Amino acid sequence: LAVLIENGGEKMSYKSKDRLLVGGLFKELMPFGGKLNADNRWIKLHDKIPWERLEELYRKFYSHLGRPGKDSQLINGLLIIKHTKDISDEKVVEEFMENPYLQYFCGYDQLVTMEQEIDPSTLSKVRGRVGVEYFRMFEEEITKILIEEKVIKVKEQMVDATVYPAGIKYPTDTGLLEDTRLWLIKNIKKLKDIGGIKDKVRTYCRKARLVYLNFQKKRKRTFKEIRRVRKQLLQYVGRNIGQVQELIKRVKHTGSIEIEGIKNRLKDVVEISRQQWEMHKQNTRSIENRIVSFWKPYIRPIVRGKVGKDTEFGPKCSVSYVDGYLLLDKISFEAYNEGAVIKESLEKHEERFGKSADVIIADKIYGSRENREMFEEDGIKASLIPLGRKNMLTKAKEKWVKKKQRERNRIEGAIGNSKVTYGLERLIYKIPGGEEINIRLGLVAMNLTTMLARI
Repeated sequence: LAVLIENGGEKMSYKSKDRLLVGGLFKELMPFGGKLNADNRWIKLHDKIPWERLEELYRKFYSHLGRPGKDSQLINGLLIIKHTKDISDEKVVEEFMENPYLQYFCGYDQLVTMEQEIDPSTLSKVRGRVGVEYFRMFEEEITKILIEEKVIKVKEQMVDATVYPAGIKYPTDTGLLEDTRLWLIKNIKKLKDIGGIKDKVRTYCRKARLVYLNFQKKRKRTFKEIRRVRKQLLQYVGRNIGQVQELIKRVKHTGSIEIEGIKNRLKDVVEISRQQWEMHKQNTRSIENRIVSFWKPYIRPIVRGKVGKDTEFGPKCSVSYVDGYLLLDKISFEAYNEGAVIKESLEKHEERFGKSADVIIADKIYGSRENREMFEEDGIKASLIPLGRKNMLTKAKEKWVKKKQRERNRIEGAIGNSKVTYGLERLIYKIPGGEEINIRLGLVAMNLTTMLARI
């Protein structure tokens, strides 16, 4: 120790000593090999994941030219850790730097403490770069692990549907119009700067803002007040739309990326204005393909009819529960009848496992005549109560159906667990396809945890 500290006869500062002890001595005295607990969950999980296959998929999204990207095992490992622990990008990087087990899981054989190995923003950039396509393949590879490790028994398939709430504020018509108006004001100023336009543009932004704030401060609002404020905001928005369209015509560099981005976004603004005017004139509260969020215009209200949550806002998903594992069959931002898409779930199941399930367990919404005929043709035993007034079940069959319907609670519990424990109660990714990426990663983390508990 004295030889290391002296450094050529000159004593080091305490800061230099600490850096030397951590960066030099720790690596020599405590390498990962043989020093970490082999029963740790991250070491066990590390040995089960096919990192080489994931590397091949990951490599397709990068070029051999330019600066090399981050190692795939580091990125994939951090994403699995993030969703298993349900923590932020910043927190997962922080824990990675402090925990040797997490570093081993991400492919390191020596402890990294000197400098931050990866910036949290890199995770967001990589998710945006590889996109939904990669994470679909990623989930398929993880499902193959379950089959190869023989930790999943394919006998019964439970099916159900749920809505995973998107990360938007609770939508109101006045809030949506205010977000739209603020975007228009911001881009009026931007267009003036781009085009060097000196003319004054009367936006009435302060008056409009005052109308909205006075309305928001009221604890109780009558239907008449809501209609009046909505009409006022619609008039301000309509005026601002015309001003933006006029400024775009006056800007010389209309083909620039920035101008094209404003034009594309303006289409959503015009559609929001049209829908709100139509609902206002017809005095209705619903309209086809209704936009409820300015920042995520693809989100639709999905009526579920549940106590406390009559309407939910986010993608609707059909899921299958097979031997304790929750698998995504279908995702859609438009409302659909889950009973009408059961065939897709059956086909997806056969594609995953190479055979159809012997038994299908579902609630009554899946019990249409067409579905029952399909189950009979495919030789699938369905736990559904027969149609008609009289119960035509034998005592044994009736007992079996009731038992399977009680077992159906497992898929309800698994869906709730995915939301509460694995971060799917609120989908926070803002990149294109972020909701699907969030759902797939959350389910992957959940299924890996289940596998780990069994092995």
